[in-house]
Amino acid sequence: MNVEVEVLNRYSEGAKAKQAALCCPTSYDPALLALLPEEIIERDYGCGDPTPYMRPGDVVLDLGSGVGKVCYLAAQIVGPEGRVIGIDMNDDMLALARKYQGEMAMKLGGDRVRFCKARIQDLALDLERLAEHLHRHPVRSLGDLAALRELERRERREHPLVPDGSVDLVVSNCVLNLVPDADKPALIAEVHRVLKPGGRVAISDIVSDEPVPERLKADPLLWTGCLSGAFQEEGFLKAFLDAGFLAVRYAEWGKEPWQVVEGIEFRSVVLTAVKGAGTPCLDVGQAVVYRGPYASVSDDEGHVYTRGARIAVCERSFRLLTEGPYRDDFIGITPMTPRDPVPWCAPAGTRRAAADTKGALVTSVNGAGGCGTGGCC
Repeated sequence: MNVEVEVLNRYSEGAKAKQAALCCPTSYDPALLALLPEEIIERDYGCGDPTPYMRPGDVVLDLGSGVGKVCYLAAQIVGPEGRVIGIDMNDDMLALARKYQGEMAMKLGGDRVRFCKARIQDLALDLERLAEHLHRHPVRSLGDLAALRELERRERREHPLVPDGSVDLVVSNCVLNLVPDADKPALIAEVHRVLKPGGRVAISDIVSDEPVPERLKADPLLWTGCLSGAFQEEGFLKAFLDAGFLAVRYAEWGKEPWQVVEGIEFRSVVLTAVKGAGTPCLDVGQAVVYRGPYASVSDDEGHVYTRGARIAVCERSFRLLTEGPYRDDFIGITPMTPRDPVPWCAPAGTRRAAADTKGALVTSVNGAGGCGTGGCC
């Protein structure tokens, strides 16, 4: 089975007529939907709503944007200071999304959405630029093919469609499971590449409770129906951890399976994570206190936080724990007069003496806080 061809064919059909089998029931904010053309709403296929994870001013990248529904919803949330980029490889889906671009720009008061043709596992290569080149220089020999491959490498390097560190939030709605298994690590690495330091992901997708056997993976209907290409539920988290993400978690988990095939449960989830800040570990005398209720917890990089103890942390870990995704679980303590920064990464469980933090500035005392930049030593 050629996965890419099967996916292209089925979703081309889905762009021309509604395919109920591709939909996992999902609710969206009616106020956001009100601006969208009915054709866009009807021919959208997904398994979750990523809009709660968007913020004003964000640059949002939607992987597998299809007819553009999530992009047009995102454009309303990010506002005039934000931008939205939709990536899809299907010409029919892109044509339908672009059909309403002018109308939506008028409704939104500005054109802040663009749709691009690319494979989501290769976000640097603009397939429309490549197609223009092939029209002028068709491949007729092995030499032509070698030249094409070199052009692709140069395009990725010199004219990346989505540059490194250019996106605040990557979202996707039931699309990662459509990518061939061999390409999934490259896909997640690409997500990490394009995010800014501290950037976030909110991926709605289908996961399986057990590994999917090869005979089911070979079924075109099951694969293109977002089932047999699904990550196994533990493996989905691990794939993002292996790519270097932090704070990886299931923010949402379908109460009931969407479908059960040969006893394997397939359910919708939303995975969230952050990209580290990528800055040096600098100690200025800060500490965090883990609130509980567990006796202790450890993070993805081996730091251990004992309930109630003042644990020494570097500045970027402090920001992640008190301003980022862990902010409801930690109290931050900053010296009234911070020390001169010293390169240092505290060994696991290192405590900060109370004498070092008396009269300190205490933050997140009620478990509230803003969004941090992410990162850890």
